[in-house]
Amino acid sequence: MELGFEVTQLPPHDAPEEGEEAPGFTRPLVNDEYWEDAALSDTVPALVVFYPMNGSFPATYIWQEVEERGWDDDGTVVGVTASTPYSHRRFLDERDTDARLFADPSNGVAREWGVAHELDGMTGVEEPRPAVFYVDEGMTVRYAWVADEHPEFPPYDEIDGVVG
Repeated sequence: MELGFEVTQLPPHDAPEEGEEAPGFTRPLVNDEYWEDAALSDTVPALVVFYPMNGSFPATYIWQEVEERGWDDDGTVVGVTASTPYSHRRFLDERDTDARLFADPSNGVAREWGVAHELDGMTGVEEPRPAVFYVDEGMTVRYAWVADEHPEFPPYDEIDGVVG
């Protein structure tokens, strides 16, 4: 079967593991009405979904799955990517989701969390690799999954057991 793209191994990551403290951060948090600076600690407990930039096919598929499984129904899902608040607003409008998205155009949060990914053939351009963490109210990581190849998608059925 011809995929139209190559599956590539990603370099090792240094993401937080289950039982470790989640790195805190403050960035613009975008919802379907407005955006404002918010700290991750203001959103927990939450399923934190790192994903490639808005408009990419992995972002589309990841959020389609989040919506179909109803994880975004109660506002406990937050996304993080290198897209701008303006791009997030368009993405939310297109998706009609209740999720909230942290805008991190410098990709600093992904670097802090150990999930930054440099794009092949694009010097100086990076985005988060797909990764999903469940962070409790004490900022402890209770679930962690990070992609080892590109493209790779989260184990949705496994995550159902975490958010269910």
